[in-house]
Amino acid sequence: MNIYVGNISYNITDTQLRETFEEFGAVDSVNIITDRDTGRPKGFAFVEMKDDGEARAAIDKLNGMNLDGRNLNVNEAKPRTPRPSGGSRW
Repeated sequence: MNIYVGNISYNITDTQLRETFEEFGAVDSVNIITDRDTGRPKGFAFVEMKDDGEARAAIDKLNGMNLDGRNLNVNEAKPRTPRPSGGSRW
């Protein structure tokens, strides 16, 4: 299951986020989203866990939890919706 993690501190590392979620089960991947131009974190991430039961337990327990001074917003990630292509305006 792919999990959206919002409102994360800009100081949180992939390792810290992984360890937080590993309390509930095996974590496949952690991806903290960064700004393309500056490389700075945008304040949200995606965590992938194979076991849906473990992922749901993590969502239930971590949503609203304070991590590094910020209350996390944790829920199941929604599939990406296709964006319209950036063609000509004229």
